[in-house]
Amino acid sequence: MKIISYNLNGIRAAMKKGLLEWLHKEDPDIFCVQETKAHSDQVELSHFRDLGYKIFWRQAEKKGYSGVTIFSKVEPEDVVYGCEIGNNDSEGRVIMADYKDFSLINVYVPSGTSGEERQAFKMVWVEAFQNYISELRKGRPNLVICGDINIAHHPIDIHDPVGNKKSSGFLPEEREWLTRFLDDGFFDVFRYLNDQPHNYTWWTYRHNARSNNKGWRIDYFFASESMKERITHASILPGAVHSDHCPISIDINP
Repeated sequence: MKIISYNLNGIRAAMKKGLLEWLHKEDPDIFCVQETKAHSDQVELSHFRDLGYKIFWRQAEKKGYSGVTIFSKVEPEDVVYGCEIGNNDSEGRVIMADYKDFSLINVYVPSGTSGEERQAFKMVWVEAFQNYISELRKGRPNLVICGDINIAHHPIDIHDPVGNKKSSGFLPEEREWLTRFLDDGFFDVFRYLNDQPHNYTWWTYRHNARSNNKGWRIDYFFASESMKERITHASILPGAVHSDHCPISIDINP
């Protein structure tokens, strides 16, 4: 089973940049999108259905903001929209699909780049998310979590760790939280299979950052330790240019 995760920074804009043609070529079994920035009635979803996908859409209450979606050629046994972390559900940041032998969580973690208030919200959110995941694991031991985590974990995951040590997304408290999260029974799939530097998933639109590969790796697949022998491949796909992020992919054996 091939799963791709992609922060599109607006699904309608990405569709105008050839997203559907690219998706047809890549042909993942499951396609997880973050930051759709649209309500479902604002998107011509028949194009995705024509490619064989069933669509599970979690939108923010605010139009043009946030949102996560799972496009799946495999019929899930159940889909859970949102998560039980207080009023944060209004931003449309979490959706989960239960499959036969694992559960897939698509998440878009808040950014803290707009100021101290939003950074504080981010830290509260990630702690609540971790508590939510801990409860989920009691009944779903095989978890795969994908999405935009908005944190570069280690210096290898960011082009300028010294210059960005005080930047949201690479703050010590964010990185410490991510370490604790992984230590609670998960692994970073890409890093488990690839220890090479200069592999990034997001680049600012400024200063020719993408062409110079001055990026951050902030998009991830995490999986329960029980999934280690089943995940055979993980890759970053920087050639896809429908967004300021690029897609990431894994293969799972049954």
